[in-house]
Amino acid sequence: MARSTEWTLAADVVLRTCSAEDLVVLKAFASRPQDWLDVESVAVRQSRLLNWSLVFEELRPLAAVREIPGLLDRLQQIRDSASRPD
Repeated sequence: MARSTEWTLAADVVLRTCSAEDLVVLKAFASRPQDWLDVESVAVRQSRLLNWSLVFEELRPLAAVREIPGLLDRLQQIRDSASRPD
């Protein structure tokens, strides 16, 4: 909750959203094909703003529980690809 932000949809409608970092962690942890596409999209749009250290710090213990081979490597590749200049 501390990293969430409020987004005003209308004068009387406010939506609380998770941070981009938390979204990347949740999507990578779920690790479904569409989730990886979402991670890539967030990485491209937010690459220079994302706190990648936080993402890996939060995801590392979760990845150990899920035991998905290559999960952290895949995220590292996405990060590296998104941060390359065009």
